[in-house]
Amino acid sequence: MLNIVFGEIENSIYHPPTYFDNRYEDEWIIDPLTVAMIKDIDKSEVIGAHLIESPVLGPISTKEISGGVKTLILMAFDHTGKIFNASACGDNCAKWIVEIGKRKDLTINLHHVMDFSSVNEFDAIIINTGTVIHNYNEYLAEAFQIKER
Repeated sequence: MLNIVFGEIENSIYHPPTYFDNRYEDEWIIDPLTVAMIKDIDKSEVIGAHLIESPVLGPISTKEISGGVKTLILMAFDHTGKIFNASACGDNCAKWIVEIGKRKDLTINLHHVMDFSSVNEFDAIIINTGTVIHNYNEYLAEAFQIKER
């Protein structure tokens, strides 16, 4: 289940890309989920755990993928219980956040109202209010209510 917390929260990782660079494991990179996320978000191909083929940059290391993908990979594979700042992701990561939340209990931290309109129907709990939402419109209503406080 996806859990969303708006605003500051204790023990969240504010800059996930830096955390990723020091914590990722090779097997995370070659996992089919990661391969699909890198292909979709960065338009790049995973050649191996240490090599990504970017159409813009050419061959790059794993540490050179986008911050959004790094954050998604942490959300999917880091099992330390850390909460990651999803505002480090672009809105193009929203569908992947929902997908990861379907696969495991995932709590994210947002400092902005992320655009989940590409998903529309999804379930999440807005931790700030305890409200369970089922679609993008319900998400927006809760998010704007919280942001107005």
